[in-house]
Amino acid sequence: MFTPTRTARWTGGAYLGLALAGMLGFLVLRPQLHVPGDSAATLANLVDRGALVQAAIALELLIVVAQALAAVGFYALFRADRPVAAFSVATFGMANAAAVLGSAAMIVAAYGLASSPSPVGDPVMIAALFAVADAFWTVGAVFFGLWLIPMGWFALSTRRFPRVLGWILVIGGAGYVLDAFLSSSAPWLPSVVGDVMVIPATIGELWMIGYLLVCGIRPALAVSPAGAIPEPVAATRDR
Repeated sequence: MFTPTRTARWTGGAYLGLALAGMLGFLVLRPQLHVPGDSAATLANLVDRGALVQAAIALELLIVVAQALAAVGFYALFRADRPVAAFSVATFGMANAAAVLGSAAMIVAAYGLASSPSPVGDPVMIAALFAVADAFWTVGAVFFGLWLIPMGWFALSTRRFPRVLGWILVIGGAGYVLDAFLSSSAPWLPSVVGDVMVIPATIGELWMIGYLLVCGIRPALAVSPAGAIPEPVAATRDR
């Protein structure tokens, strides 16, 4: 039987997998493959670094799986107390997984063209596929920000997570959404602007991951008479 604590911990594990795969795949491996503005160098990387390309694709697919599992886990945790928050987190999480899946598909297509025996893939086409893959991440940040907002609202309205964490998640989610808009519509802005905007989200996500893994989730508050201080319901014992 899955108790709230067990559900919280496997959700935290999925969220941790999402974070690690994202850092390795998007921040470490992708810059070693895609050289913006240099299609010939990008093609050379795909041809010469096949193992690295395959690892990058595998990590993007791992992001999709981990994101989907985390979305399901949060839905299971939230639905009894806040069905709207549960549905929102699950929906936005799945939408973000779909965006990353689109990115992975573009990289698979680019690698397929680059590794075809004859003729060698067109550098411009391959660069265009990578540009689309990057665009999936840019616009997908809207959903990654949106899923943090109901997550934070749940923490604030139920107190089953620290309230400060709830505020950080809401602010961080709004920052992610704003960064996605600015990255798409105002690409001339310094990259440091976007980096600053996502700092609260990074803090909130790492805190949420740690809280889920270590503490699980607080007991639900019992319904009390008007004016009375609500008391926590005894947590279900793990079996």
